[in-house]
Amino acid sequence: MIKIIQLLAMEITPLSPQEIQQLRAETKGTAERIHFNNAGSSLPPDVVVETVINYLQEEATHGGYETEDKYEKEMEHTYDLIAKLINANRDEVAVMENASMAWGVVFNGITFNAGDEIITSEMEYLSNLMGFINAQKTHGVKIIVIPTDEQGNFPVQALEYAISPRTKLIAITHIASTAGTIIPVVEIGKIARKHQILYLVDACQSIGQLPVDVQEIDCDMLAVTGRKYLRAPRGTGFLYVRKEVQNKLKLILMDGFTAEWVSENDYEIRNDCRRFELTEKNKAVFLGFSKAIEYILNIGVQRTWPRIQQLAASMRKQLEGIDGIRVHDKGDQQCGIVTFLVLGMDSATVKNKMAEKRINVSVGKAKSTLIYMNRYQLSSVVRASVHYYNTEEEIDAMCRVLINIMITEAEKNELLKGVL
Repeated sequence: MIKIIQLLAMEITPLSPQEIQQLRAETKGTAERIHFNNAGSSLPPDVVVETVINYLQEEATHGGYETEDKYEKEMEHTYDLIAKLINANRDEVAVMENASMAWGVVFNGITFNAGDEIITSEMEYLSNLMGFINAQKTHGVKIIVIPTDEQGNFPVQALEYAISPRTKLIAITHIASTAGTIIPVVEIGKIARKHQILYLVDACQSIGQLPVDVQEIDCDMLAVTGRKYLRAPRGTGFLYVRKEVQNKLKLILMDGFTAEWVSENDYEIRNDCRRFELTEKNKAVFLGFSKAIEYILNIGVQRTWPRIQQLAASMRKQLEGIDGIRVHDKGDQQCGIVTFLVLGMDSATVKNKMAEKRINVSVGKAKSTLIYMNRYQLSSVVRASVHYYNTEEEIDAMCRVLINIMITEAEKNELLKGVL
């Protein structure tokens, strides 16, 4: 768990109203609509968009390889920026097309044998769960799921009790796709290290939202996407693999970029995390990704995280005060993802009606976090996710729209009853 109380006790200068207005001015999308779908894909800063467009224009006039050569130093610097963001070494990070690829490359690089055990939580994401099931089918591994307690907290002690000599991997999603709960990844890391068990963290929803330090988490592998709280272009992400673990993972894919030396009969794998990359990438979004990381580093995640917490708490409080709305977030530590139901209305209908008013939310489907959603018999939830560029006024507007939607729906139902 990120030490939130400790962070709040530090002398961190909060974002001023003037800074918020400036950050919004640097994001054209905030003038177009209210965007509460940051857990899906955040609005990128204008500088990120401009970086991508300008790069593509240069490719069109100067050539792809020639433009890549021109920006080689900036692209190389991306690894330094990622390392700074998560407190890693640059040879422990690789730029990937998305988090699913990052997660899949390392998970499938683990040598599983029949009877090996994978421990996870009920908050695990869909594609990760599919990976576990595939390993179960192909290698005969056993999947052990640790449920949260009645308050929605992850029981660390239950995890330690579940460990056996056959435990091969602990795989945890830091923040679930369809809940506001934060899983205590630091405490889990201490247990994984104590028992010398491989530890894989899906940090899709946490990187860019709250401070993440891989040394503090003590994880072996960490998978990240760019499009969510990092505000980067879609089709970007990165992978962290602890230096000592890199040689323990099989390479699923290889090309000339993977190796440092090749002969007609042999090759030598490069001695850093970029062995998990391939040569060809979308260089325009790569550079946009770099600019997005630079952007959040310049602001400071330590400064934006308290604002996200405050906005999410405000949203939950307002929603809980509206009759007919049920907030579903649990746990002592919650994030910028707020999930709720409008009683008597389908989540997709709520989303679509809000979109008509230029308010973006999303639908958290059952399959996204299947074990958790099945436990609470949820087929879907409305997911509203805040970022630091959102405002209290936007939350007020969303709640007013929700109330009007509910009134209109109630009136329509009464009218239908009269007709019937």
